[in-house]
Amino acid sequence: MSDAAPFIAADVGGTHVRLGLVRPTGKDLQPVEILSYRKYACAAFPGLAQIIGDFIGGLDGTRVSRGVIASAGFPMEDGTVITANLPWRLSPREIQGELGLDDLRLVNDFEAVAYAAALVGDQEVLRLTGPKHVSERGPTLVLGPGTGLGGAVWIPTGRSATVLATEAGQAALSVGTELELALLGQMLKKRSHVPVEHALSGPGLLNLYTALCEVRGVTPMHTAPDAITAAATAGDDPLAREALDVFCGLLGSTVGDMALLYGITGSIYLAGGILPRIREFLLQSSFVERFLNKGPMRAALERIPVRLVEHGQLGVLGAANWYLGQTAAPH
Repeated sequence: MSDAAPFIAADVGGTHVRLGLVRPTGKDLQPVEILSYRKYACAAFPGLAQIIGDFIGGLDGTRVSRGVIASAGFPMEDGTVITANLPWRLSPREIQGELGLDDLRLVNDFEAVAYAAALVGDQEVLRLTGPKHVSERGPTLVLGPGTGLGGAVWIPTGRSATVLATEAGQAALSVGTELELALLGQMLKKRSHVPVEHALSGPGLLNLYTALCEVRGVTPMHTAPDAITAAATAGDDPLAREALDVFCGLLGSTVGDMALLYGITGSIYLAGGILPRIREFLLQSSFVERFLNKGPMRAALERIPVRLVEHGQLGVLGAANWYLGQTAAPH
């Protein structure tokens, strides 16, 4: 098969699967182009094989024999993936056999996003804080709250780079205000470990709102993250607004913690699905204040640009870019 033949790239989230038919271009700044693209609801299909099969079936006879899956989770030796946010079992080996593909590889979803971050143009990002340009070509953090919380670190190594996939969303949640401490106490009544993504994700916003209602002694009015976001941004629901403000503050504090933990000196990209929907709210929130509130390390964090990535196909592009690097012929 030609190295320039199209292949499948899938970005698998807990709520949606984004699928692209991509083709290598041979260009450094745009190594792949997306020929066809579709978005699927996970809950509408019994498994990923059926989603990929439906996508391939709609390609008007284009032959596809290889692909890449970007997904959150921990890969096991038997080929399955441990993941908390998918509605069905994920096994790339089984999918490859069922669809008759010659090659199907797995990459962590935020590792894939990290491979795409360097390809994003200025028009596709919103700078939240920090300088316009990085002061050095150092480690870059990609983090995002969606159905869960994903994270990866892009580390330059000479002319190339290494990407460290993480399970940052499973680390214990750290709080910094009396209200956050009270909310954490409510959450600990229901579970012994409160991970970061239990607060900083789409479902996490609902968890914060529910805990806040318990602390305030009122009955919750909303049962979905989108409803909380809509009520908060409309300005007619003080509790929804307070919950979203807590979310933004916790996010800023957590991003600052991770920047220090991972030794970030390059940029920080926030790429989660929920953030573009609260873009204006985030700009007016305590996010930046909490990000910088790290004592004497404030000066170091002030040198790091924090950007909101708004490219909807970032996961597909990143997975494809990673796959090209894995399958490139040695020189």
